[in-house]
Amino acid sequence: MIKTIGHGLAARAVSSAVTKGTELGCPVAAAVIGAGGELVAFLRASGAPFPSTQIAQDKAYTVASFRMPGPELYRMISGNPALCSGIAAQPGIAMFGGGLPIEIGGECVGAIGVSGATEEQDIACANAGVAAIRAMQQLGAGSGQLA
Repeated sequence: MIKTIGHGLAARAVSSAVTKGTELGCPVAAAVIGAGGELVAFLRASGAPFPSTQIAQDKAYTVASFRMPGPELYRMISGNPALCSGIAAQPGIAMFGGGLPIEIGGECVGAIGVSGATEEQDIACANAGVAAIRAMQQLGAGSGQLA
């Protein structure tokens, strides 16, 4: 059985990411994908670009699939043009910043993806989502939040 993030933690993560976007003056969309590739939570701020809805999910899906942020995946495969082109052509793959793995107890249980701002701002928002999960874990409020 795959351990995957539960909806409570996932909802906190997307909420924190969208709040960070608001603080930065950038409406964003945020998605959490579970370890099995399923959408667990999604939130879109008013005014976020429409394509950000899918791009946020794609960033999270890529990270959950490969267990690493998109830019790391790109650096790993960019030396092999055929491999890079083949992976990039797959549905749901986004190899640019704004997606991060979510780890609990040293195990990847999903990923968060954020889209709608600059790449750096998307990363900051994704970090806010991961930080919210860490804070809940430290308080013990997130125990039992795996599905």
